[in-house]
Amino acid sequence: MLSIASSELIQIFRNRLVLITSLIVPVAVCVLFVRQHETFAAIGSLGYIAAIVLFTVTAFGLYATAVTTLASRRQNLFLKRLRSTAASDVSILTGLLLPVVVLAVVQVTAILIALAVVAGEPSDVVLLVVATIATLAMMVGLALATAGLTNSPEHAQVTILPVTLGVIAVASWVGISGIADLAWLKRLLPGGAATELTMNAWNGGVAVTDSLLLLGPTLGWVVVAVALANRLFRWEPRR
Repeated sequence: MLSIASSELIQIFRNRLVLITSLIVPVAVCVLFVRQHETFAAIGSLGYIAAIVLFTVTAFGLYATAVTTLASRRQNLFLKRLRSTAASDVSILTGLLLPVVVLAVVQVTAILIALAVVAGEPSDVVLLVVATIATLAMMVGLALATAGLTNSPEHAQVTILPVTLGVIAVASWVGISGIADLAWLKRLLPGGAATELTMNAWNGGVAVTDSLLLLGPTLGWVVVAVALANRLFRWEPRR
């Protein structure tokens, strides 16, 4: 698994397109939000900025890169060759996705620390970590499911759009409008409950037990995504 992960990390830094997509674009967007935190906090809150940072990095840096990587490795038959080795399916997928997950964690951590330095610390760091882990799990699951529908790296530019744009749109909707109206719909949409949980962790004012209930919809999307991945994911190119 580690040998696969190290090889994949090298490939990421060699591929300029993937490097821009997974590192430069999300960081640039997040830096804008951090630098203009007073403006965006006036629109939503600091918790809203934290949620946008989380979903920008996980949508573009983690999800999009993971889908593109899996589609590319399937197309060049690398996945098929790996399955002929002693490595298990779980080890193969873990090795391929571990680098992008680690990079996403590093980016989210660094940017949220910068936000805390310039704007104030979050109310509950532990709850923020829980929200981040749940979001990462959801986006990895959705990446595996989407990869099953993606025939090539070029095709990935189309198949990733609904999720990447969708989760950021939901995060913005929840972050700006709050949950006073249509709370059940916002929480059921992918990213809605995770956004609210992130906002509660940063802004405070909500009981921890009430916030932890928001893990339900997010983990539900993890289950749905994994079920779809089991059904849709292919190890060889479609004929």
